Amino acid sequence: MDSILGEDGALVGAQIAQAADFILLGGPAIWAIAALSVIALALILWKIWRLALLGAWAGGRRARRAVELWAQGLEESAVQELQGRRTCRAVLIRAAMDARRDISLDDAGARAETERVARNLIAEARSGLRPLELIATIAPLLGLLGTVLGMIAAFQALQEAGSQTDPATLAGGIWEALLTTAAGMAVAIPASMALTWFESVVDGLRLEMEDAATRIFLRPVREPVEPVAARVAG
Repeated sequence: MDSILGEDGALVGAQIAQAADFILLGGPAIWAIAALSVIALALILWKIWRLALLGAWAGGRRARRAVELWAQGLEESAVQELQGRRTCRAVLIRAAMDARRDISLDDAGARAETERVARNLIAEARSGLRPLELIATIAPLLGLLGTVLGMIAAFQALQEAGSQTDPATLAGGIWEALLTTAAGMAVAIPASMALTWFESVVDGLRLEMEDAATRIFLRPVREPVEPVAARVAG
């Protein structure tokens, strides 16, 4: 057992040393790419957590049930179905119901209020996607920049060596320069995949919310309620 643990520890140490050598060989560009990789990972984990809080993968069963109750004319039951719910679907549907039942708002005003809430919810769901898109764009560019700078240094060394140039030295300088391109792509590819996934999730949420709000406005309201301010004044 001790020998196995010792071999595992030596293997991990060798991998850490190899990673450190990789970063040192890449120069400043690889440091920037490494920082971007940490930021990208943090953004992806944070975005998954935020979308989970917004109910992106909750299924929306209660929200659909509320819309069905509203379509059947059971307005109070529909509102109670969403009581205490904080998901995007529930918040928008509740806002649409409240706006639809508010006698101080005509149809256009109720729709405008619902659209305002929907825009804010979609903006919240899309938060963090721009930085991730930026990382997916600039990571390969940083890698290319590091490669170009490394190639320049390699050929400068070739010029200074003159006829005494060792081809192995030139080849070593070239592959070290190409490390940054590989590192930039290694960061950009998963960032781009995560960005596409998040955008598809947000688009799905938007379509579900639009469909629910449309169904709320398709049925006339039976019993309008007075605004809160009017009830208090009375």
